[in-house]
Amino acid sequence: MSSNLPQHIPRRRWRIAWLLSLGVLVNYFDRVNLTVSRDALFTDFGISAVTFGYLSGAYNWTYALCQLPIGVILDKFGVRLVGRISTLIWSIASFAGGISPNIAALFGTRLLLGVGEAPTFPANAKAVGRWFPPGERSMATGIFDGAAKFASAIGVPLIGLMLLRIGWRWSFAVTGLVSFLYFLLFSRVYRDPQDDPELTQAESDHINENVAARVSAKSQANDETLVSFWTLLRQRKVLGMVLGYGSYNYVFYLLLTWLPGYLSIQLHMDLKSSFLYTGFPWLVATCGDLFIGGWLADALMRRGYDANRVRKTILIGGMLCGLGILGAANPHSPTSALLWISLSIGGLSAAAPIGWSVPSLITPRSSVGTVGGIMNFSNQISGITAPILTGYLVQSLHSFNWAFGVAAGYLVVGIFAYIFLLGRIEPMFPESI
Repeated sequence: MSSNLPQHIPRRRWRIAWLLSLGVLVNYFDRVNLTVSRDALFTDFGISAVTFGYLSGAYNWTYALCQLPIGVILDKFGVRLVGRISTLIWSIASFAGGISPNIAALFGTRLLLGVGEAPTFPANAKAVGRWFPPGERSMATGIFDGAAKFASAIGVPLIGLMLLRIGWRWSFAVTGLVSFLYFLLFSRVYRDPQDDPELTQAESDHINENVAARVSAKSQANDETLVSFWTLLRQRKVLGMVLGYGSYNYVFYLLLTWLPGYLSIQLHMDLKSSFLYTGFPWLVATCGDLFIGGWLADALMRRGYDANRVRKTILIGGMLCGLGILGAANPHSPTSALLWISLSIGGLSAAAPIGWSVPSLITPRSSVGTVGGIMNFSNQISGITAPILTGYLVQSLHSFNWAFGVAAGYLVVGIFAYIFLLGRIEPMFPESI
């Protein structure tokens, strides 16, 4: 922190970080309510493991298709307007899921949910870029990204137990109500820094201190100049980011949609136990996200450690831990399976905040939404493929061995992409940052 700033900087920006985190928590409740409804849907609609895989991926189809245009829309219309519209859409989709008369209608509601939630992570990345200086972005990103893991840690057991008591349709209705309440909260609270009447000058100076210290008036003007979509897409760093984070998301969605199924099919747990045991790996993931990828990364950089080295060490180290998913392919016991899965998702989650902070660190501020959309498009291709391919493999082989092996193979590709394509985490266009 520069010496000319007050010692006690107001912390309104952290209220924004927790608001974004709450939004991620709520929209992941909407995602996991399908995961815990697997057996109930098998009973009510007579679906197979393959059909469940397609249903689990349906959300990601529209989510993926929206990613490339949503980045451009975010950069044009801003986080507040796009965020309000999107939260309202995903609330409606969750309510509609609970009254679906057949599997086709349920598919439709999942497609609508993907449209509504598509802006969430690109918008959050853009909001963090606006509200936080680079030295605080890992922690701010960890707060909202950790909520995705915490939602599974508490959502699967809570929604699962609720489903056992009141049925899957009412569990969808409850998550729809929670989503609508978040829409009201977001509409009331979120503003960009320049539009927030309660933001003090001291905090505004703190948010912009790195810009003020390093950037001339001319380059500040350049920072608001949009870099074309095609120029961004051709950048080597963007390709490395796309492959690296896409491989993380493949494992994430495999576990998000199939972990209770893995516990019941391969480890022969009863339904209630599989809901409860599912929470443990996601609690580990939440801690890795918040305390390693978030707090530790920022703490080391504040102590003077090289920012690129800190970020790359956590990024690559976390991805290597992700390969622990291979240990769960042939576990000796449920305990060892959960430990291997916890190592895998915990390491990947530690890397996740670093990955999501990359767009705001390598891209001109006015183009962060576009780059976030490109990255999240790759993420959702993984989110579509993982549950579907896993469904085919499990149905044909009655085992998760090959499903976990494919995930590990993609992680190896992602690790090499981070090392050789992304390279140093630094601006692609130094004259514009």
